Amino acid sequence: MQSEPRLGCGAAIVVNGRLLLVQRRTQPEAGCWGLPGGKVDLFERAADAVRREIAEEVGIAIDPVELLCVVDQIDRAGGVHWLSPVYLVDRFQGEPVNREPGKHAAIGWFALDALPSSLTTPTRTAVAALARRHPDQKPKP
Repeated sequence: MQSEPRLGCGAAIVVNGRLLLVQRRTQPEAGCWGLPGGKVDLFERAADAVRREIAEEVGIAIDPVELLCVVDQIDRAGGVHWLSPVYLVDRFQGEPVNREPGKHAAIGWFALDALPSSLTTPTRTAVAALARRHPDQKPKP
């Protein structure tokens, strides 16, 4: 059990109405599809952390400028609490690939109106924020 909240980060990478997701191999939420991202290191700015994590996980370069939402994930039963800013990204450099096959079973692009049913908790929060921000794209969790 954690003794204090941890700080994470993520990116909602949306291009041409499609969202880039990774399928988790490990707990929490193994088997679910989620946003790429990870842990913010001590004294690392959140935007720098998400830039680093996205490069490590899917091998692309992003410029995280726009904050989409903040996920406050509390799982009392599991003894974890994560606070994670999620950045909205609409362009990147490189070609997404699964650079961490031990952590992720797959990566894929999904139309906002045809997302997998098994989304991680932070991803559901980000999808709801996308729907509020871009009601014309109508994301469906």
